[in-house]
Amino acid sequence: MELISPTEFAKETIKSVQDYSLLATHSVANLFRKPRYFADMIQQADLIGFGSLPIIVLTGLSIGAELALNSANTLQRFGSLSLIGQLVSVGMVRELGPIITGLMVAGRNASGMASELGSMVVTEQIDAMRALGTDPMKKLVTPRVVSTTVMLFFLTIISDLLGLFGGAVVSVLLFGLDWHQYWNTAYQTLVFQDVFMGLMKPLFFGFIISTIGCYYGMTARGGTQGVGRATTQAVVASSVLILVVDLFITKFLMAVFSYQ
Repeated sequence: MELISPTEFAKETIKSVQDYSLLATHSVANLFRKPRYFADMIQQADLIGFGSLPIIVLTGLSIGAELALNSANTLQRFGSLSLIGQLVSVGMVRELGPIITGLMVAGRNASGMASELGSMVVTEQIDAMRALGTDPMKKLVTPRVVSTTVMLFFLTIISDLLGLFGGAVVSVLLFGLDWHQYWNTAYQTLVFQDVFMGLMKPLFFGFIISTIGCYYGMTARGGTQGVGRATTQAVVASSVLILVVDLFITKFLMAVFSYQ
């Protein structure tokens, strides 16, 4: 890694934040300008949404089952084993579902966007698009941002349901709970605030994943090595931002809904 002065590092950091902010702003503003490239949005939705479905299914089931398994020992000490359904539903819907889904999609798709766009940059395909009068931001970035944001919302819902199902299987098979009792307690404990909080986060996470992936891809330099660095940086940056933004969103919504 090349050593640079603190001043140069600060300048590069500020410039990167500025460039990312401009890219994110333009990706949203392009929705209100023609052409809108709906075919590209549908194609990206298929690649991002349905392509991520297997890993989301496996992750949701395993997280829900592990949550029920690990919480059962503690609940048994207080004679409250029947509360497993409440614990799994609140934990999955409010926090674990959006976070785990966001991190899985970031690992799969932020890297894919960065490598794909980075390869187009280093092979001068982006310059060729500009020469032909096509705006790369509208053609390449905006469809990915829209598709990721929309599909992550539905992937989170699927992850939540499968997490509840995984917790139900563990509760019934290993701890002898009644199937209907589990689902009744899991359903009744959820309130509007929990569901709203759990479904707001994927919208922010999807925007972060897509814009970060596209930013590092569009700014890749230095041939194949630069594409590799951009791919790694996209996954790390999107994952860290998801965790940080989740903290602020949770704190803000808890203040809005007056959680104790």
